[in-house]
Amino acid sequence: MAEPWDDALFPEPTASAAGDDDPELEMVARHLLALDPDGSRIAAALRNTIDMLLNGQQTGRFRWDELFKTEKTHCGTLVEISLQREFGFHGGQDLDYEIAGIDVDCKYSQDLWKWMIPPEAVGKLCLVVWASDEESRWCAGLVRTNESVLGGGANRDLKRTLSQEGRRHVRRLFWNAPLQENTLLRLPPADVKAIFAPRSGQQRLDELFRRAQRRRISRTVVATVAQQDDYMKRIRYNGGSRSRLQPEGIVIFGQFNSHQKAAAALKLPIPQAGESVSARLARYSGEKHSIAPRVVLDGSEWILAGAEDPPERAPMLPQT
Repeated sequence: MAEPWDDALFPEPTASAAGDDDPELEMVARHLLALDPDGSRIAAALRNTIDMLLNGQQTGRFRWDELFKTEKTHCGTLVEISLQREFGFHGGQDLDYEIAGIDVDCKYSQDLWKWMIPPEAVGKLCLVVWASDEESRWCAGLVRTNESVLGGGANRDLKRTLSQEGRRHVRRLFWNAPLQENTLLRLPPADVKAIFAPRSGQQRLDELFRRAQRRRISRTVVATVAQQDDYMKRIRYNGGSRSRLQPEGIVIFGQFNSHQKAAAALKLPIPQAGESVSARLARYSGEKHSIAPRVVLDGSEWILAGAEDPPERAPMLPQT
């Protein structure tokens, strides 16, 4: 089955979508790409918006379908506000933003291509955005919403969507781009159930790092599982998951430079700011582990443990 962004369903944009015959569209596109060349700022704003709506620390929710209908509806407004704060856009004269001196409306949809264009935005530039936590993907583009690109039907508010042909006129800024992964959505249901089973937040975190090894785990996931104010402290040594899982051979790498270097040496995902990566280690034993990536920790050489390696106490990680 084709994905919603698949060009087999939606062919490459027309030449006009590149902005060749719309200088204002191209000016806004160049300005946005100068502010965010790789899309990381938009991606972070979208991730933060979804996490804000889920409010996992207070609710334990981590799935989009757990939101109330009113919360889902409010997402578009929050995306608009988040992007305005991230980039410092001024409010437009008639629309949401002023970008490069040009009025631009911001439209978010839970379904790709289903942006609702109000009458006041017809003929104007729209920044169209879509994100899926389930897919860990997002898209953003610009389109001049002339009558020629809009469908014929309208809802009670006289809002319309892009026609099939109109979709080809979207100037794609970032398409099928990666959204920071929500680890809980990637784990088998049985593992998720086991993680949330304990009454204690500390025990839930321990189970998270046991079952979600070799993955980048965000602080939002930690907060959702712990559901406590001091959730990041629950990872540390001195009673946190690092010390509690040490007898099982499990280490938890964090954002420290030394941890990132160790994770890279072991060919693990490298934890970024606020992230953690857990893994069970085994002591390097020469010929048996001759081709395995290894790292020196706590005065000994260690590798990633395999199923055949018995549990042994994990090394202490440096704290810088």
